[in-house]
Amino acid sequence: MKRTVLTGAKVVRPTGVVEGGQVTIEGTRFAADGPGTGTGTPRGETAAGGTPPGGTAVTDLAGHWILPGFIDIHVHGGGGASFFPGSAEEALTVVATHRARGTTTMVASAVTGDLDDLAAQAGVLSELVEQGDLAGLHFEGPFIAENRCGAHQPSLLRDPDPADVRKLIDAARGTARMLTLAPELPGGIDAVRLLRDNGVLAAIGHTDASYETTRRAIDAGATVATHLFNAMPPLAHRSPGPIAALLEDERIAVELINDGTHLHPSVLGLAFRTAGPGRVALITDAMGAAGMGDGRYPLGPMEVEVADGVARVVGSGTIAGSTLTLDRALRRAVTVDGLPVADASVALSATPARLLGIDDRVGSIEAGKDADLVVLDGDFALRGVMRKGEWVVRP
Repeated sequence: MKRTVLTGAKVVRPTGVVEGGQVTIEGTRFAADGPGTGTGTPRGETAAGGTPPGGTAVTDLAGHWILPGFIDIHVHGGGGASFFPGSAEEALTVVATHRARGTTTMVASAVTGDLDDLAAQAGVLSELVEQGDLAGLHFEGPFIAENRCGAHQPSLLRDPDPADVRKLIDAARGTARMLTLAPELPGGIDAVRLLRDNGVLAAIGHTDASYETTRRAIDAGATVATHLFNAMPPLAHRSPGPIAALLEDERIAVELINDGTHLHPSVLGLAFRTAGPGRVALITDAMGAAGMGDGRYPLGPMEVEVADGVARVVGSGTIAGSTLTLDRALRRAVTVDGLPVADASVALSATPARLLGIDDRVGSIEAGKDADLVVLDGDFALRGVMRKGEWVVRP
């Protein structure tokens, strides 16, 4: 079995940061490690990545960080391609784009479209889930509030009729992981219960719900806040709306887009202090321009103009997702927002893994889990990516 040992780095473990730590990979999984300092070359082994027959490849990563691979539960596209609509080949382009930037696990997100088209595309992408390229599907719309629709086509929005919700769940063939809806719409609370009963995360977003309605949705089984603060009423002292209800309830995990455009650093800090990293999932909400340059790109049935890295709907100027990748989200969280590296890592890996119910396999560097990791230099720039024991980007 192939064996790789990474030594000398600061390693983010569930128990905290290990200075001069060691990470051992056997085959596709993390193996148990001794306390190693990460200095020198283990006896009988070859340094600098060399691998003798039947031996171990050892890489000294002194001056670097090793974190668990990133997990994105909300991403629409990247590399000039999109999950919805798009061929399987386009979807794999999105996967490769974000994987090369540290996202070793991702959920494919849909933007609002015709219900039949969404169902058909769900069938295509479900095959990529089954073969392990994706961790599941997320339907962001069409069951959202027109007044808070953002970059979603208003003419395609609809109330969450149980038959329509069921149609999307069934089309995904067991791979639907999350559906975003506005619970104040007719049938919204019943839809939350339907999702809960079918093992699909009910996410509150693109909503005008009151504080009281949001509480009812949480009691009915909602567990996620879709990009908290964005596409919902602002927090007000007499009418707290959904933000207060979502932040205060320990049953809710809150998504945050940390690109410097969607959220002010003080607002991101407020969410982290209130909810704690164990309830925060840093996401990209990335569209096709992620990993690309400025220009025009499709987003579902909409056209988006990207200028200076910010995506906006052509004609309206509404912000349309992001061009973010999670390596940049991590770097900003630490260097701009001042978050401890371990806290940022939890929000990028452990929390989303728990939400998806896959934290027994990914989300932390522990023996027996998939060997998914990222290597960062001392300035928190991405230098290496490993997925299931294979280097995607070799440090």
